[in-house]
Amino acid sequence: MDVNFYGANLIVRGMQMLELPEAMVIARQINESLYGKRIIKVIAANHPHKFAWYFGDPNKYPDLLLNKTIGNAVNYGGLVEIKVGQVRMLFGDGVNLRYYEKDKVLPKKHQLLIEFDDHSHLVATVQMYGGIWIFVDGQNDNPYYLVAKEKPSPLSDDFTEEYFTELINLCKDSLSLKAFLATEQRIPGLGNGVVQDILFNAQLHPKKKLKTLTPANKKALYMSIKSTLDKMQLEGGRDTEHDLYGSLCSYRTILSKNTLGRPCLICKTIIKKETYLGGSIYFCAGCQKQ
Repeated sequence: MDVNFYGANLIVRGMQMLELPEAMVIARQINESLYGKRIIKVIAANHPHKFAWYFGDPNKYPDLLLNKTIGNAVNYGGLVEIKVGQVRMLFGDGVNLRYYEKDKVLPKKHQLLIEFDDHSHLVATVQMYGGIWIFVDGQNDNPYYLVAKEKPSPLSDDFTEEYFTELINLCKDSLSLKAFLATEQRIPGLGNGVVQDILFNAQLHPKKKLKTLTPANKKALYMSIKSTLDKMQLEGGRDTEHDLYGSLCSYRTILSKNTLGRPCLICKTIIKKETYLGGSIYFCAGCQKQ
């Protein structure tokens, strides 16, 4: 998967990341488990990480957060944002967020640790790369964040078929479906992971070009985006990822590393994997014609 992460040119190949369904699930879980808790300790940048990106100086994060109360959490695409009074905590792709109840063993290495008044903890760790941003509301003018906030969620009423068609019309017709769906933040929160099942359910190949789409293809793709993402978030996120509590998510992916080499659920053709556009695609050659 090619990633231009928050303006930094970095290519990460074959990495699974939290995308829109998992961000929705984690935001819900934060509201269930953290809402109303008061922050009594903040440790930021405890373990140096070259590709852990912070907003401003992480040493000033305690000044922004101490004695503040956790408010509502929302997702913008694949980003998770937590309101803390006038302050915002924002977590991006590649950040593992975990909630630990009182007396649970905490990881020794972390990029952000927050302790609450009941002695439970929220811990953020970065394995390969990730963004941890804590800022006063209105200060963060990063385009990646602003675009994710501005564009409609594919699960909202504002993401209409007419809007989706216009997204296609604005692109070069030589663009492949994978490139269209998973790059340039055309639809925030869609990445290489969720695109696999979206295209399978629409019976379209990841390499298929926009110029070859029929009106029926476009409608099938639009409907699949809506229905597939909704099913993924309702079932707790993809089974290639973990939730806020460290549990494996429960939506069973149709096309992923978990199903590679197995027969297709519909036509029994063996699921294949290929390298494409700097990452991997999974497909059923029987159901998804190029």
